[in-house]
Amino acid sequence: MIGLCQKGSCRKLIGHTGKCDPWPTNCWSFLEEKDKKKLSKAGYATPRGGKKGAYQNHVYRNNKVIIPFEKINVIDTSNYEDGYIVRLYPDQAFISSGILSEINLPDGEPLVIGENAFVLYRSHQSFDEFPPLDEWSVRHLEDKNGNIVEKRSSEVLDKGHYILRLPKVGGGKKIIKNEVIEGPPQGIFAPEYANKETNFLSQASLAWQIIHTSSSPYTASQALHLKLILDECSLSDGVHYNYLGMMKGNITTCPLCLKRISYDELHSHINLENEESLLNSGLIVDGTNRSTTVNLFHMIPLEYERLHHNHFYVSWGHATCNTKLGQRRCYSLAEVKEMDIKVAKLIGDSIETFGWISDDDKMIRSPNGAVWIRISEELYIERD
Repeated sequence: MIGLCQKGSCRKLIGHTGKCDPWPTNCWSFLEEKDKKKLSKAGYATPRGGKKGAYQNHVYRNNKVIIPFEKINVIDTSNYEDGYIVRLYPDQAFISSGILSEINLPDGEPLVIGENAFVLYRSHQSFDEFPPLDEWSVRHLEDKNGNIVEKRSSEVLDKGHYILRLPKVGGGKKIIKNEVIEGPPQGIFAPEYANKETNFLSQASLAWQIIHTSSSPYTASQALHLKLILDECSLSDGVHYNYLGMMKGNITTCPLCLKRISYDELHSHINLENEESLLNSGLIVDGTNRSTTVNLFHMIPLEYERLHHNHFYVSWGHATCNTKLGQRRCYSLAEVKEMDIKVAKLIGDSIETFGWISDDDKMIRSPNGAVWIRISEELYIERD
């Protein structure tokens, strides 16, 4: 009988060799290498602001995060099991040159530059106006013996107080100030965070959806181990996926347009020729765009206030649909039907209903899959 080990939290199969493991990636080892690479990429945090923001690249989501100082009042720091550090700009860290602000986190913990915070200098002007204190040093990595090292590990600590990401400036052919880059990346973009458990289950869910794409080269018998893991989350029966529009029957679909996703679309390059609303983008990226037709799709947009990267709300979707949706919640047809708020056209004296609208007025869906998305917020005009 096939089953999971379940010693402790082990998700290897019964009778496995070697150590127990709650996160056995060999459950999708039968996938082709290109599919495993796509899953690995989905497990990575995407740097927003990249090098200039001191963000890490190509690291898993279960890593230390950077919390922007301006977001500390909306973030629950307990969400980040792998640690966090607060980023301040010089004008946030200093009252005036040489005089630091006294700042506490919402829970009352003091913000201490060099311990739970660092200063990011991104302009020569800010560096000149609020220079680092004499006793400060550039952020760096140290091993347990106090030696400076280049690579992170479980035994390496971040030390120092500030990071330099100063651009090259000048006029004409004369360079006034050179580019200065000092200090290693400090963490990942906080809304992209997921702990190891959630990140693994999200990848398992995405693997299941790859297997169920149209014209998939895989069979259900290859995925028995994966199915057992998803059974724990009540995902393998497809009910949840169908409710949210990630699947129709047993076939993976794009949650926004509800069209079936073919296996080849996971790896083919995007084609904008048939995307009426993105034709101008096609002119811009023609010959340069490397995005695949189908990419990671979040049903709920990532935000600082809550963590939304999890196995219930990640799917595959068309890159063009992702672009159209932007930072909006993707409501499924089943969800808006349950809200039971209909929309209609007034034609002369007759009213013709044509769909349902979400209760936040941001998405309309028709019974046949057409979607309308609100692209701007209400404009409130003050009157005298």
